[in-house]
Amino acid sequence: MNYRGFSKDETAALGLPIRMVVLTIVGLAGVTVMLAALAGIQTTPGMLYVMSNSTSFSMNGTTGASPHILLKVVNSEDEPVPGASVVVWGPDHRTAKAGTTDAFGEFTFRLENMSLPTGKNEGYIAVKVMQEGYLDLDEQYLIKVRSI
Repeated sequence: MNYRGFSKDETAALGLPIRMVVLTIVGLAGVTVMLAALAGIQTTPGMLYVMSNSTSFSMNGTTGASPHILLKVVNSEDEPVPGASVVVWGPDHRTAKAGTTDAFGEFTFRLENMSLPTGKNEGYIAVKVMQEGYLDLDEQYLIKVRSI
């Protein structure tokens, strides 16, 4: 083989540096687009938390109405979650209220004609909170209700 002819042939290298630069720029632009697309995807749903202005209350007998109760729905960064769907059940799970949280993540309700479970002197108000991008929150023992 004659290697001397190859070293003198400069046509193979002609235009090579500009091609390398163009391919590098195109490759970097493609990687940037892919990373930007991946950064916008939320891989894990967020957590929801609910707080109440009351932890327990008493009612006369086993049937009655709850006081006005304020629930606040927040995420793991303690930011309010507006537009979350909220369903609240009375202690007997026959009385319910539903609605959505306001711009401050708040939902106010009052359960009418709720009753305690048969044969019980206490029960719990349960709540379920749902919002896109978050895991559903299902709290069975949110507020304790006692009969006096």
